Amino acid sequence: MNYGKKQTAGRDNLGEFAPKFAELNDDVLFGEVWARESELPAHQRSIITISALISGGNFEQLPAHMAIGKTNGITKEEIAEIITHLSFYVGWPKAWSAFNIAKDVFED
Repeated sequence: MNYGKKQTAGRDNLGEFAPKFAELNDDVLFGEVWARESELPAHQRSIITISALISGGNFEQLPAHMAIGKTNGITKEEIAEIITHLSFYVGWPKAWSAFNIAKDVFED
C-alpha cells in the first residue's frame, strides 16, 4: 500500500478525543502492519480487510477501504465477485449494503 505520505486519519478524526487510539491507527495499523508488503501484498490485504468489514457489518469504514483497495489494484469485476461470494457466507443484506457502497467507489 503506497500512501506516499504518513497516515493521519486517526489523529485528524480522533486525536483530541482518543489520542492513543489515533496513534495506534496511524502508526501501528497503517504505519507498520499495512507496510508489511513482503509478507502479504497490499492487494490481498485490501481484499481481506474489505471482506472482514463486510462480514462484520462495519459499513462506515467500507468506503475508505474500498477506495484504498481500488488504489491497491482491486477491479470493479473483482469487488463484484468478492461481494457475491461473501453474500452466501455473511448474509444477503450485508451484500446489498456492500454493493451500494462499491457502486459509488468503483463507478467512474
